[in-house]
Amino acid sequence: MAIPAIGSNSALGGAGVSAPNTSARVRFLRTLFSSKKATAGLVIILVISFVAAFPGLLTHDDPNAAIYGIEQGPSLQHLLGTTLVGQDVFCQLIYGTRLTLVIVVVVSVIATLLSMIIGITAAYLGGLADRGLSLLTDIFLIIPTLPLLIVLAFYLPSGASTMILVLCLTSWAFQARQLRSQGLSLRSRDFLASARVRGERPLYIILVEIVPTMTSLLAASFLGVAVYVVGFAAGLQFLGLGNSSELTWGTLLYQAQANDALVSGNVWWELSPGLAVALLGAGFALLNYAFDEIGNPALRPARRRRDRSAS
Repeated sequence: MAIPAIGSNSALGGAGVSAPNTSARVRFLRTLFSSKKATAGLVIILVISFVAAFPGLLTHDDPNAAIYGIEQGPSLQHLLGTTLVGQDVFCQLIYGTRLTLVIVVVVSVIATLLSMIIGITAAYLGGLADRGLSLLTDIFLIIPTLPLLIVLAFYLPSGASTMILVLCLTSWAFQARQLRSQGLSLRSRDFLASARVRGERPLYIILVEIVPTMTSLLAASFLGVAVYVVGFAAGLQFLGLGNSSELTWGTLLYQAQANDALVSGNVWWELSPGLAVALLGAGFALLNYAFDEIGNPALRPARRRRDRSAS
């Protein structure tokens, strides 16, 4: 996956310039939002974020109240029907959005920070530090992810915090490898040599000189982790490794499967959280594809390339 370090050209143009200039950022944002994929992905993420922030605006029912008819079909009163114990499926889906999105965002942020710290530090320091951090990265890369997730989730206390911890431990290595590769390409640049001559500390150089030149790469790393976490978190909860008392899309899938929703004809009880998971993953994936197209001209639509060459 080819991902650019947007703004690095401006940073490399002279010594002591440590961040992309404003015009580079404006051009990047303009290019990003001219992409239909980016626009569609952003709309999906914003809509789901609105639902997570204000679930009470869409439904006033109690998601845990078992006071309705058992396994009723979709109706004007219950848009997606009811569960085996009489809970409103639509209400549970809406209220399950918040914790689902919290898990995805928190894991993605922490994993991206871990990959940034480990990958860029290894690239800049080199030597023994690079070999040690690269070895750690390689270990996490070759460990079978799904069995490790299942083992950790099984033996640790169930809950959202455990889910976040487990996914953070297994989500950072690939991005760290990418950031290390990008960092190695910057080590000999003039603006870093200038910072070293000025006597700047390694921590300052990493955070102030290097990290700003990797803004788009970090954003793409965040989106890549988010796509991964959406599926794996729901998958673990679907396997019964989450806390079924917590309302998420994954636990809704687990409860529907455990109660044979499809067999009993209560299709929307199981399909609706699955479709919601797919929609959220698609939103992050579309944004990620847009970043790829911006960074790699070969991936851009042919018409866009022709228009730019003509201009």
